Amino acid sequence: MPTDLSAYIRDVPDFPQPGILFKDITPLLAEPVAFAAAVEQLAATVRDAAAEEILGIESRGFIFGAAVAVELGLPLQLVRKPGKLPRTTTHVDYALEYGVDRIEVHTDAVRPGIRYAIIDDLIATGGTAAATVELVGRCGGQVACCAFVIELGFLGGRKKLPSGLVTSLIQYD
Repeated sequence: MPTDLSAYIRDVPDFPQPGILFKDITPLLAEPVAFAAAVEQLAATVRDAAAEEILGIESRGFIFGAAVAVELGLPLQLVRKPGKLPRTTTHVDYALEYGVDRIEVHTDAVRPGIRYAIIDDLIATGGTAAATVELVGRCGGQVACCAFVIELGFLGGRKKLPSGLVTSLIQYD
């Protein structure tokens, strides 16, 4: 198993806009052994946290969340942007630098007393992940852990999440 997953992350300058250095996970996904190592490491975090279900955040969180769900035999629920889910939803609005965004889940996706692992490919400022934590709490669920492939530590997103419940496989400080 590869130990240095960062070797499979490609920097793409000026994407999606000038001044941004995008961390591209497609090389990691294209290398089956590296992808399997990432899934195995995320699954270990979820297992250790005794999570009962997984919440994958749109959209790349679906990739890793689904793989971990299969690995551990756990249900996967989807956290989506507005208007993407076909049934009745519940939502949380959260602040962006210039405006407001929203995440949604089906009303029966997060249940009281269930322990959820929140999974995404990347944590930057932490807004979407923090909104997901809030959504779990509003629905009566419990956050078992928050697991990310990449963490952009210099943006401070971890500080918005429950202390001690955040794991990232690759950190950029």
